[in-house]
Amino acid sequence: MKRWRTVSLVFIIDRFKSVGYALKGIVEVVRTEANFQVQIIVSTIVIAAGFYFDLTKIEWILQLFCIGLVLGVESLNTAIERLSDKVSPDFDPQIGKVKDLSAGAVLLVSITAIIVGLLIYLPKIF
Repeated sequence: MKRWRTVSLVFIIDRFKSVGYALKGIVEVVRTEANFQVQIIVSTIVIAAGFYFDLTKIEWILQLFCIGLVLGVESLNTAIERLSDKVSPDFDPQIGKVKDLSAGAVLLVSITAIIVGLLIYLPKIF
């Protein structure tokens, strides 16, 4: 029984450390990435609009899912770009393609989020 408590305590401490590392990553991307900062501002405005227009539960779920998806994919794009720069500091066409692909993923998710936002807000505005 004592061994189980020790293993459980170590497991719990490791989970808290993992959350700490993840929070450091979020702080880093917020602090250093202009695109992420713009997306945070837009997200804040959209959330405020959600309160103003009294969104339904489903509309909130869709809106928050899109916000989380855009911010998450932007964070992954940043990680891919930084890793690519570390692996190949000089220009490399293959690394350029990798960066283009990850930026394209952000664009696709962002376009989808905009469409979802228009579907939610246009009927409320007009």
